[in-house]
Amino acid sequence: MAIEQPATRPGNPRFSSGPCAKPPAFSLDKLSDAPLGRSHRAAVGKAKLKAAIEGTREVLGIPADYKIGIVPASDTGAVEMAMWNLLGERKVEMLAWESFGAGWVTDAVKQLKLDAEIKEAPYGEIVDLATVDTDNDVVFTWNGTTSGARVPNGDWIKSDRQGLTICDATSAAFAQRLPWDKLDVTTFSWQKVLGGEAAHGMIILSPRAVERLENYTPAWPLPKIFRLTKGGKLIDGIFEGATINTPSMLAVEDYLLALDWARSVGGMEGLRERAYANLAAVQSFVAENSWLAFLVDDPAIRSNTSVCLKFTDDRITDGAAFAKAIVKRLDAEGVAYDIGAYRDAPAGLRIWCGGTVETTDVAALMPWIKWAFEAEIEAQTEAA
Repeated sequence: MAIEQPATRPGNPRFSSGPCAKPPAFSLDKLSDAPLGRSHRAAVGKAKLKAAIEGTREVLGIPADYKIGIVPASDTGAVEMAMWNLLGERKVEMLAWESFGAGWVTDAVKQLKLDAEIKEAPYGEIVDLATVDTDNDVVFTWNGTTSGARVPNGDWIKSDRQGLTICDATSAAFAQRLPWDKLDVTTFSWQKVLGGEAAHGMIILSPRAVERLENYTPAWPLPKIFRLTKGGKLIDGIFEGATINTPSMLAVEDYLLALDWARSVGGMEGLRERAYANLAAVQSFVAENSWLAFLVDDPAIRSNTSVCLKFTDDRITDGAAFAKAIVKRLDAEGVAYDIGAYRDAPAGLRIWCGGTVETTDVAALMPWIKWAFEAEIEAQTEAA
């Protein structure tokens, strides 16, 4: 028997966790002011890059004495730039609870061969932050994009710490409050919460991080694309719009548009409220349907951007195959694109709920998930 489909469809079926949905106000014609075919070193290019840096500072509330730079290779490049430049001066604690955090562990242990203490937690959990000694350097992911588990706050980081905190905040920035006084290096990419284009990353340095850069030389060589200092001094130009390599001015224009939209919805707090409204729509649905659960049980560490779900019905015999079938059905109907769990994560769904996604679209998606679930259970039963 055919399962009746919901009457309402999401206006925008794009729920990918990266690249993420563009801001609702986006249209290609709004990028017409991009200085295409011009040097990024020309006055117009420098002005656009400077506006991107200062707009980031304004919307995120980054302190005036912190340095903000646009760097290549998205968030990955920014994190690795920080690790290659800053680590090795003292012991480092590597915290990991999903695939990207695990990747930073691999860099630290196998590539840089550091004196590292590794603390790991399974998907859906985070490590015991009370055990972390921030007199060591600490590398961690604020929000696990592939697990939906996040750090609840920065209370575990000492104000008088001796080490540096290096925070991958790519799916947290613009959606969750970041305690800048507790973070020495913070990174993110444009393609996440503001729905920017890929390939560009941001690195934010505290005065403590700058001091380490200017007074410590790592034992390994640094490729040009990673270098933040010259002659023992910070290369200030990087943090004023003189990028290490050639940026896409079209992508810069797109980011500036996203920042303008962010201001229009109330800035950082408005973006945060939009993300939490989206999460609330999912939470209400999960509470009403016993066959679905959050991968993260504890609401205190549950992401409001990368929301990860798992199927719990006893009739499901192959969880991975079942989840893939659900994703395929929703994609075929044009109601949800790219919502399968990350390849290394437990089987299930991953729904992006960042501020560029409309709550009405999240709410409209939920009945479709129920439809796909019931249709797949029926198909599985008939096949048996």
